[in-house]
Amino acid sequence: MSKPFFRADQVGSLLRPQRLIDARAAHETGKLSLDELRQVEDESIREVVKQQEACGFKVVVDGEYRRENWWIDFIRGLSGIEIREGQASQAFVAPKKNDCGCGHDHGKANDEADEGWKYVPKNVLTTGKLGLPNSVNATDFKYLKSTTDRVAKITLPSPTRLHFHGGREAVSREAYPDIEEFFADVVQIYRREIAALEDAGCRYIQIDDPLMTYFISDRLRAEIVASGEDPDARLRRYVELTNACIAQRKPETAIGIHVCRGNSRSGWIAEGGYQRIADTVLGGLKVDHFLLEYDDERSGDFEPLKAVPRGVKVVLGLVTTKFPRLEDAQDLERRIDEASKYIPLEDLAISPQCGFASTVEGNIITPDDQWRKLDRIIEVSRRVWGDQ
Repeated sequence: MSKPFFRADQVGSLLRPQRLIDARAAHETGKLSLDELRQVEDESIREVVKQQEACGFKVVVDGEYRRENWWIDFIRGLSGIEIREGQASQAFVAPKKNDCGCGHDHGKANDEADEGWKYVPKNVLTTGKLGLPNSVNATDFKYLKSTTDRVAKITLPSPTRLHFHGGREAVSREAYPDIEEFFADVVQIYRREIAALEDAGCRYIQIDDPLMTYFISDRLRAEIVASGEDPDARLRRYVELTNACIAQRKPETAIGIHVCRGNSRSGWIAEGGYQRIADTVLGGLKVDHFLLEYDDERSGDFEPLKAVPRGVKVVLGLVTTKFPRLEDAQDLERRIDEASKYIPLEDLAISPQCGFASTVEGNIITPDDQWRKLDRIIEVSRRVWGDQ
């Protein structure tokens, strides 16, 4: 059985419809029951699946409509965890007016950029022995699968999210006097979650790991140095950790890993090409394919793709989710041709650079912008590879 791989893919999160945003807010204030919220989520997921099918996608997602953001719901499902406010040094870079570089007035993006925007991701502390009482995503996947005859994809936050901010000091020494025992428990959690998803019929699991690009950033590497660690040694340990987490997947299960530079309200946290981490990350992760961010100059050039082992596929995130400007189809084709100098064309695909709503608020674009971009991805994939 061949593993799932699609010429037109997507990262996972989609803009939440206003009805769903309102329902979540009402639930948080006690005005809507959990069952009533679930009903709105179910209806919204059914609708967004139909929209993806109408676009022509052969792989569909639930838009992460049941989540607060890309990682926090999974981490909350673990035992032994405490989530706290982050530190100012970890703040995202806010989008600026006309950051997309096209010089056009982008309405909503211009109105909301430069207005005191600030996003600081929360930190994770391990306060006791880690555990996975129940699968966090299997039930959600079963519902998604029931809505479509296309391949359904689920996303998981990276295991690095449990450790990066704070490192050793974020992990209880009482619970884990030996940090390797902590990493061993993380591995068991991810193996159990992956097995539960496979038992539910999932054959395409995507791991989202923006934290590996933090090792590109001098600012974020300094956080590790200040803790007394070597950033390169920690990155190598993260690659080993991730490989161990996915090592027992079934032969027919595809594991893709999305490595971006942060995404919230069209902001980001890291910038720079993949070259600094290419040999360790692109050359070291034992995944079936990468989903990489290549939508602007922050992403660098395609030369780091030389580190990707032969036969490992790459989904090029060429279409930005951060700004409304619609990419030109011929420009996208030219960029795919450039990437094919490093990765064979038959091992390439196209997608957005990241999700459209990694946090519940979404990026500062409109739903129409989102669907035009997804349509463009289908259009370009068919022009380059045919209807595959």
